[in-house]
Amino acid sequence: MVFGQVVIGPPGSGKTTYCNGMSQFLSLIGRKVAVINLDPANDSLPYDCAVNIEDLIKLSDVMMEHSLGPNGGLVYCMDYLEKNIDWLQSKLEPLLKDHYLLFDFPGQVELFFLHSNAKNVIMKLIKKLNLRLTVVHLVDAHLCSDPGKYISALLLSLSTMLHLELPHINVLSKIDLIESYGKLAFNLDFYTDVQNLSYLQRHLDEDPRASKYRKLTKELCEVIEDYSLVDFATLDIQDKESVGNLVKLIDKSNGYIFAGIDASAVEFSKIAVRPVDWDYYRVAAVQEKYMKDDENFDYDNN
Repeated sequence: MVFGQVVIGPPGSGKTTYCNGMSQFLSLIGRKVAVINLDPANDSLPYDCAVNIEDLIKLSDVMMEHSLGPNGGLVYCMDYLEKNIDWLQSKLEPLLKDHYLLFDFPGQVELFFLHSNAKNVIMKLIKKLNLRLTVVHLVDAHLCSDPGKYISALLLSLSTMLHLELPHINVLSKIDLIESYGKLAFNLDFYTDVQNLSYLQRHLDEDPRASKYRKLTKELCEVIEDYSLVDFATLDIQDKESVGNLVKLIDKSNGYIFAGIDASAVEFSKIAVRPVDWDYYRVAAVQEKYMKDDENFDYDNN
């Protein structure tokens, strides 16, 4: 049984940086890691990849040969990869014995909530190679400073979760830069736990561009809350403790914590229901570390 992560997220959310930092961290704690680059637009890799999709197909060649733009070219590349899944399977098979896999996917979000080819690639690999994968969906933390963008990120996260149908962890990446575009209207746990979204309405109404879409925004927020599936972990990829806490969550979601355990069902159950002892760090301590105190903060909003 082989474990790993499917790393996705919008452009600029830090996927490649994440794969580089995560591979280094996992190596430090004793895991053999193989990074698989499946982003044909990523021509500058900071890590050594075990498999590179550019050995199969290049985005620049596709765009030139078929007169496609970047988005259409990426869809074509994923479709081509799906049709040539045997190539990827043959590249992965030598790694299955003792490697932990990190799949670095393109940043075109339509691939993961609209088109089926990327999902089909993942599902075929899971079935053929007996993989246990968790989707790590990165969202730039600074989006929390804009209520409209935050709601868009929630919709994207929810749509992706429902489409991929895999163990899924949403991550606010670059948490160390969370206030680089302005102070948050609420405490951090409001955004990580996706609390009552109606409180965002007042802040949206202050924007004349958003106020005319009040009814639509209200309905979209109700959809998010009705599903009640989305929440966020936080990550500073340069902080070992932050990365380690995320790894604990990922290991629990894909079953890595059970690997190598020869025990009864009772013992497995004890591990599965064990409390997450770092939950305080995930929110309160993160806010204390990365967000400036504001004496005029309106705590009544929480």
